Amino acid sequence: MQSSSQLFPVALISAERRGDLSEDVYRLKPANSPDISVELVVTRLGMASASQVRGVPVILLHGGFSNRRFWYSPKGVGLGAFLARAGFDVWLPEMRGHGLSSRNQRWSSNCVADYARYDLPAIAAFVREQSGQVPHWMGHSQGGISLAAALGGQYLDAGDVASVAFFGCQVSRRYWALKIPPIQWAAYLLLKRFPRLSGSRLKRGPEDEPVGIALEALRWNGFMGRFKDTERDWWAGLADVQVPLLAVAAAGDRVTPEWACRKLYDQLGSQQRTFMSLGREHGFSVDFDHVQMLVSQAAQQEVWPKVYTWLVEHSTPKMQAGSITDVEAGYRATGATATM
Repeated sequence: MQSSSQLFPVALISAERRGDLSEDVYRLKPANSPDISVELVVTRLGMASASQVRGVPVILLHGGFSNRRFWYSPKGVGLGAFLARAGFDVWLPEMRGHGLSSRNQRWSSNCVADYARYDLPAIAAFVREQSGQVPHWMGHSQGGISLAAALGGQYLDAGDVASVAFFGCQVSRRYWALKIPPIQWAAYLLLKRFPRLSGSRLKRGPEDEPVGIALEALRWNGFMGRFKDTERDWWAGLADVQVPLLAVAAAGDRVTPEWACRKLYDQLGSQQRTFMSLGREHGFSVDFDHVQMLVSQAAQQEVWPKVYTWLVEHSTPKMQAGSITDVEAGYRATGATATM
């Protein structure tokens, strides 16, 4: 079968119409990491009735214990579907072993460093090849952490990123007990007994996470720990990042508190940047939590339009988009609501 890319083997495994949306599903095999069995699935959303001309590309990265359905449910609901209906060229990658992406041979050892160093650059190259434009990136929780690591490690640069948005993303919250070496060693030995963390058992989401993610976080939180890998200091590198930045925290988020999200925001060197806190104190109807900030009817009404406006304002050339009222009206005409 002929590859859908000149970069590395890519197979178009599905091309479907989902109501008013088109859904093209690609399997990428970049073979750019020590584990050559890695395959990544990326879903592209657009309007089924649209011409071949696509809008500005936006890449949405899901968080831990999750998959593309965080952004786009089987009912055609979610921020990804909203942006596609607004005219954007939406791309939904699924990390190793999540959703449609198969588990690689060394799946239990996967970590943020692998995503940042190998996977996100491959996704960036493929989206640029297919769209002919520099994409915007948005990440929720662990997806945002992977994106921050890729930027701080200079695995992605301004040629790969038109703007970046972090939702519920932080790397500064510390569990001080883990800085005591005996406690850290005990936690390490306990975690090493398990190949995975169960999303269903932990009540965190539909997917499992490799234990490598937890071991990596343990190193960040340990004595002399820092947001980095063995090659580069990601935290220090963030100060050199100059792409436009949107950071969104939720007032009711107990997983990623607002102060920690702001600390990540402050570390980036971007001159064009906006910090948004989703809570009653700032004019929102509710104090959003870690998931509700993007997946809820309140988010559909109050948060998604702000994301849309941010993307329109930071798109080059400027999108010829309708008013947000028109976009919302078109979205409601499909009968879609934010019930996933």
